[in-house]
Amino acid sequence: MDIKQLKFLIALDETRHFGQAAARCHITQPTLSMRLRNLEDELDLVLVNRGQRFEGFTQAGERVLAWARTLLAAHDGLFAEAAACRGQLVGSLRLGLVPLSSFNPVNYIQGLSGTYPELKFSLSSLSSDEIIAGLGNNQLDLGVCYLDHVNPNYFEFFEIGETRVGLLYDNRHFHFEGTQMSWEDAAKLPLGMITTGMHYRKSIDLSFRSRGLNPQPILESDSTYQLLQAIHQGFCCAITPLDSGLEEPIEHLSFMQLPDASVLAPLGLVMRKTEPRSAIAEKCFAEARTLFGVEV
Repeated sequence: MDIKQLKFLIALDETRHFGQAAARCHITQPTLSMRLRNLEDELDLVLVNRGQRFEGFTQAGERVLAWARTLLAAHDGLFAEAAACRGQLVGSLRLGLVPLSSFNPVNYIQGLSGTYPELKFSLSSLSSDEIIAGLGNNQLDLGVCYLDHVNPNYFEFFEIGETRVGLLYDNRHFHFEGTQMSWEDAAKLPLGMITTGMHYRKSIDLSFRSRGLNPQPILESDSTYQLLQAIHQGFCCAITPLDSGLEEPIEHLSFMQLPDASVLAPLGLVMRKTEPRSAIAEKCFAEARTLFGVEV
């Protein structure tokens, strides 16, 4: 067994396709299949359900996959720890973020990149539950999510603050007087919203319902990019966070304040407490504490 076989197994899990997993690992599909069969022979277990195409992992395969992630995280952490002992921070920070929040990740990673130029970054847009799961199984180093369901026995975290919201629109297609709009007027607009069930969406829905309003969004998406596309084309407006970077001057985009508008649960930066925990995660978490002025 070697590290490459574990990487092949994880690539297959992430792509759910033999050909795509092979391409990601820069090998041929027959080589990928052979190396995975070698791993199965060594463990004396069937890990992958095979047919004409990839059909998922066996129950044993899912359990081995969890160990593979842990071993790879420990492998990467070993090299990151060695670099940290040399005064360097080398590798990739895997950061999970809830879509639409008051946290601007670009400001954060730009600061880290300036201090640690060899550090790279992987950003994933996920729900709070997915972020907690990703931290737990070593698929993520840090997460920015809502803290109401974070267990302090297993995770270290600090609060970033509440998420204030406003109405984002393209001023080529919509024109509003003043700087503030009522929720009643916002409910009459063609609205684009993040997908139902996500924490941010629940708070927005509650803000409307508490005022006896029940707007029907013209567009729902789990992609912030798709929402921005629709706003730019004048298809809709959207209720989005302030302090996220979107309120900075961007051509044709404008914000309207909404009264008493915020997401109920506090937003925070989260890191797992238990090992393996990489030097990258620990250092970037500490840097974030300094950035937000949070005392240890």
